[in-house]
Amino acid sequence: MDTAQFLRRKAAGEYLKSKYGFGSDKTLAKLASVGGGPEFRKGFGAALYEPSKLDEWALTKIGEPQTSTSDTRAA
Repeated sequence: MDTAQFLRRKAAGEYLKSKYGFGSDKTLAKLASVGGGPEFRKGFGAALYEPSKLDEWALTKIGEPQTSTSDTRAA
């Protein structure tokens, strides 16, 4: 049995903001339209996001760990 938890867009934005310090339902709506956002499903008249997919997407937006500000690895 699949026990995936789904968040509606507003809750997904709040999840991202509280866990990573960025993201909003408006940003997710725009990215769902133009592309580049986290994976989502459509159901019950709403976009539904899995927290694990939100985490994967957010981590792609955050750079690798660095030990110096002169480290030139791309974010």
